[in-house]
Amino acid sequence: MSASNGTNGVVAVKSRRQHRPGKTTAMAFGRAFPDQLVMQEFLVDGYFRNTNCQDPVLRQKLERLCKTTTVKTRYVVMSDEILAQHPELAVEGSATVRQRLEISNVAVTDMAVDACLDCLKEWGRPVSEITHLVYVSSSEIRLPGGDLYLAGKLGLRSDVSRVMLYFLGCYGGVTGLRVAKDLAENNPGSRVLLATSETTILGFRPPNPERPYDLVGAALFGDGAAAMVLGTDPRPEVGEKGYLELDWAVQQFLPDTHGTINGRLTEEGINFKLGRELPQIIEDHIEGFCRKLMDRAGVDDYNELFWGVHPGGPAILNRLEKKLSLGPEKLYYSRQALADYGNASSNTIVYVLDAMRQLKGGEKESPEWGLILAFGPGITFEGILARSLV
Repeated sequence: MSASNGTNGVVAVKSRRQHRPGKTTAMAFGRAFPDQLVMQEFLVDGYFRNTNCQDPVLRQKLERLCKTTTVKTRYVVMSDEILAQHPELAVEGSATVRQRLEISNVAVTDMAVDACLDCLKEWGRPVSEITHLVYVSSSEIRLPGGDLYLAGKLGLRSDVSRVMLYFLGCYGGVTGLRVAKDLAENNPGSRVLLATSETTILGFRPPNPERPYDLVGAALFGDGAAAMVLGTDPRPEVGEKGYLELDWAVQQFLPDTHGTINGRLTEEGINFKLGRELPQIIEDHIEGFCRKLMDRAGVDDYNELFWGVHPGGPAILNRLEKKLSLGPEKLYYSRQALADYGNASSNTIVYVLDAMRQLKGGEKESPEWGLILAFGPGITFEGILARSLV
């Protein structure tokens, strides 16, 4: 499909699958995970054993949630060794934010390093060619930030330009892509390394009838890290390949919805409250938001697009699919990422995009145009109009 050029801002595409000069292109992907792999069918027994909880009602609730989330496997930093060293993490009301940060600050850096090395290996160019670093995490707090530690461990140049994006939650990965796009297109010849890394250590706590949100977190969220190398004008003569082109990015917040996703850092760690109305709010506003992006490409039919959607949970994916009358294959990659990794916060969109470029859904080729979407605290919508070069 091609779009005509006119005064309405519709982009012109001369030939399908060719990258356009000056447009940001994703050139390589990487991912990394902690050692602990959790099978969902064993989660309830392990969680209640580790937290010394005997409440049968809470146990039944978690069993139901584990089935409805559609998650099959997840990776987590939390382990028997950590709990043996810090049993206070499983004690209700314990002031443990210091211990949690000591664990998570190290864990997210280590995972980010591994994901970046995986990505840089695929890219195949010297690390000295990385000019910018964008690092996203909602799992660490320290000064200097994790971006500096990451740059040092990777051996990046001391004059690398760093951006640290803290506590954006589930939309952080797409925000990172938007920032990387701006950096790449405003600094011709630059190469941007985007890294995301998350762990649920800050929110791990024993179940409590007054905090039903904790059970949702126990059933849904996972840990890991991801990375991408982005830049304009890939150089095939030195082995660079373009997989995905970022055309246009939009961020929008919905007024008076800031309490729907509410997180607070306390002496016990981080406490989250997730409003039941979130899927409905997203459903009510998704069509207009998507149209802003689609109109730029001159695409009218939702099913003519590929969809890279952060899988915040099955209810959000189901509402979006129904509202836009999407074919069942359109959210395949989002649903598969949710099943394989859970909601890994900012990382998950990179897992989705990485799988999409490998065409693991069985399709012969991807539609040319697509949307990259994520939703999070604010309520904030992040969206990118993208072109597949696969």
